[in-house]
Amino acid sequence: MDNYPIALFGEAEKGDFGTAYLLQSLSQAADYLGNPPGESKGLLCAIQSLLYRRDLLFFRVKEEGFSYTDYFYGLKLLEKQEGRIQLSAICLPGLGNPEIIREAVSLCHTFKIIMITNEPDLYDYLTF
Repeated sequence: MDNYPIALFGEAEKGDFGTAYLLQSLSQAADYLGNPPGESKGLLCAIQSLLYRRDLLFFRVKEEGFSYTDYFYGLKLLEKQEGRIQLSAICLPGLGNPEIIREAVSLCHTFKIIMITNEPDLYDYLTF
């Protein structure tokens, strides 16, 4: 089984915006990103992925689900890496914006990868 990273977008207590953090352990996540903010799903997904021994490219967003500029910037960074980086999935927890989701789905087609979602986010995706 490959261990190509999952590109994951979410809030974090610390870390730079516009930066992709390659995380391979829980201690790296704690060092680079700190604790998950109150309602954040992104960092919790990161922890779960790392516990399943999946590497991550974590993109910190200012406000999960609403910092559209942060999401577009991260997706554009990934798009520019086509052919230079391999991914296994993209995960955008808490995001219901159709424009950004379409951009992410397009990237999934380009990289031939899956989008990881939860039930509420899947509902948003299927109803826009």
